[in-house]
Amino acid sequence: MVLDDVFGDIFSSVDAVMLFSPSGSYYERFSDVDELDADFDVVVVSTENTVGADTFVELPLDFENVAERVRFGLEGSLEQGVIEDGDVLACATSVFDDGIDTVSRVRADADSHTGIYNLFAKSRADPEVIKSVLELAIELGKKGQKGKPVGALFIVGDAGKVMNKSRPLSYNPFEKSHVHVGDPIVNVMLKEFSRLDGAFIISDSGKIVSAYRYLEPSAEGVDIPKGLGARHMAGGAISRDTNAISIVLSESDGLVRAFKAGEIILEVDPEEY
Repeated sequence: MVLDDVFGDIFSSVDAVMLFSPSGSYYERFSDVDELDADFDVVVVSTENTVGADTFVELPLDFENVAERVRFGLEGSLEQGVIEDGDVLACATSVFDDGIDTVSRVRADADSHTGIYNLFAKSRADPEVIKSVLELAIELGKKGQKGKPVGALFIVGDAGKVMNKSRPLSYNPFEKSHVHVGDPIVNVMLKEFSRLDGAFIISDSGKIVSAYRYLEPSAEGVDIPKGLGARHMAGGAISRDTNAISIVLSESDGLVRAFKAGEIILEVDPEEY
């Protein structure tokens, strides 16, 4: 028995091979599918198309977690029409070093679409900032405050316009500071402040512009699921009226939701993330 007999099923009858951040030499080995005598498409998923691939899906950031990297690549490929629901894919990526060393076989499932591609790839704010805020909200959802559920509202991006459509509820502790989300010490501060009313306003680059902001956009035309309250309504409305993203942690059901252009584009259960 040879290795191909054991692992051949991974590559058997695949519709496409997805190469995550391949080197030029590695991609060249797949550049002519006819010579390989294979009937599949080749999709490159990376932060930049440095290999000149014909079919390319952009990663806004190089996710360290391989499962997140593959999930994002699948959603981006489905979003762009590069692959179809039900396609079987061989995903080649790196786990241990800079070179591609791991292959997994997955099936594209449009029903499991989370919205993460739309959240990161087509947003004004820096992807690393969005990721930091999303992870902060998820961590808050898991731990709460002193064991009790907590709600929170983070508005990310287009901070100037958001500030013009809101008013202070109290003294802004970040008014003269230059701190950024993602810093462990700053995240501890944000968790403490999340107990109080109002939204956090965060710039495109991650600077914390304000806490305790009362958002004042019109809620007319914003459709949110039944059972969600003013925090979600305000987050949805401000994302419709500006180029910001709203990330909302619900105190009632514990889910984290992201709004963009007035609509929910992502819903995450912190306990399953």
